[in-house]
Amino acid sequence: MKPEADLKRRNHLIREVLEIALLTLLMFFVIRFAVQNFNIDGTSMEPSLHNAELILVDKWTYLFHPPARGDVIIFKAPPEPTQDYVKRVIGIPGDTITIKGTTVFVDGVKLNETYVAPQDQGVPSGAHTITNLVVPPNDYFVLGDNRAVSSDSRIWGLLPRRNIIGRAALVYWPLGANNFGLLPSTNTVFAAIHQNNQRNSSSSGLSASLNMLWFLLIPALILLYLRRKSLKRRFTPAPKEPAEGS
Repeated sequence: MKPEADLKRRNHLIREVLEIALLTLLMFFVIRFAVQNFNIDGTSMEPSLHNAELILVDKWTYLFHPPARGDVIIFKAPPEPTQDYVKRVIGIPGDTITIKGTTVFVDGVKLNETYVAPQDQGVPSGAHTITNLVVPPNDYFVLGDNRAVSSDSRIWGLLPRRNIIGRAALVYWPLGANNFGLLPSTNTVFAAIHQNNQRNSSSSGLSASLNMLWFLLIPALILLYLRRKSLKRRFTPAPKEPAEGS
């Protein structure tokens, strides 16, 4: 019996090693292809994002649906292809954008941009006049929340869809920052704009969060499946010994 027990232990050890290796590969896949760390460099997204903060970028969600109005996105900067920028989506394909001074209109609807602080309003040097600009297919109109200093679509034009890396999902460093955690919803800012050419921003935000959650849960679910037999043995009560004299 001893050789059989040794063989069983050896097979169990091999299975454990293979399961750990598989889980490691899955976690690498999640980190490499679904999420990305990003360091905020500058103040163009104040007060939403602060200089030197670390955020988590969701690269998974936009595989299922296009960016929505209000999304904070990371992208390859058209004026500097070697640099990554972070801005907020204001106009999506089909939208008509007009900016009068510091007031933004989307399809004729004046935006009450609660994420822009009054002291950050302004027009940066080099900004063009934006009047009835129709956003073409596969392009986006983006602005920084710190309007006075942001280099964005007012200066260098529309953002091609192919440049977008992902959606800024949450701030995870430094701990205890006043914006720590998930980025707040902007549903109310864009609620009055027609939704014909994009999904409702509320359902879009919920779907993005659920997609990200499910993807991060995949490795754990696969591990549970691989370990189902050992878990079953652990939680199944041992059979009772027959009583003497029965």
